Amino acid sequence: MARQADFIAPSILSADFARLGEEVDNVLASGADIVHFDVMDNHYVPNLTIGPLVCDALRSHGVTADIDVHLMVKPVDRIIPDFAKAGATYITFHPEASEHVDRTLGMIRELGCKSGLVFNPATPLSILEYVMDKVDMILLMSVNPGFGGQSFIPSSLTKLAQARKMIDESGYDIRLEIDGGVKANNIREIKEAGADTFVAGSAIFGAKDDNDEHVYNTIINEFRSELAAANV
Repeated sequence: MARQADFIAPSILSADFARLGEEVDNVLASGADIVHFDVMDNHYVPNLTIGPLVCDALRSHGVTADIDVHLMVKPVDRIIPDFAKAGATYITFHPEASEHVDRTLGMIRELGCKSGLVFNPATPLSILEYVMDKVDMILLMSVNPGFGGQSFIPSSLTKLAQARKMIDESGYDIRLEIDGGVKANNIREIKEAGADTFVAGSAIFGAKDDNDEHVYNTIINEFRSELAAANV
């Protein structure tokens, strides 16, 4: 199966929440494809972020792009219907956060969303062997979840290659997403390892020029140039 088109997914965790609607409008206008939500519960991960009301607010604001909700929440089943109702496109979760992974994946699809599994740096991919037919996205964490601004873990490249092989051999239409430490100086090798969807938070929302003005289009265009140069 041919590789899917590259998607850039800014993480709103690094946005200015006082101007969130405007921030999301600007990154989408600058060429981003997906809006990425990092949902943390101060239980599964040591931080507390946003809930479905923010997703609903962006939809009400007029955002029509896909919203990619990464749930770092345990237990996870209770919150999934709320995000589906709020307008999520993708809902991904960690297998450790569900008592019955197959059932949780099925619930997401039954609610009209695309489903996905998230793997921490030290979590093996073996569970995928049994649920590839129920997965629309595989998200690999290239940092340990819970905080923005961390550095990319190099061993994630090997894991990406493993996941890409599993997807290609399955024949299913599954996106392969990477989250953590993605920057212009490594996004090319990340694509070459197998990713097609790239989450970036501080690298995009923190990009400014010498006059302290945001330059989302500059960094996203730089990402695009690096992706186009990848040898795949």
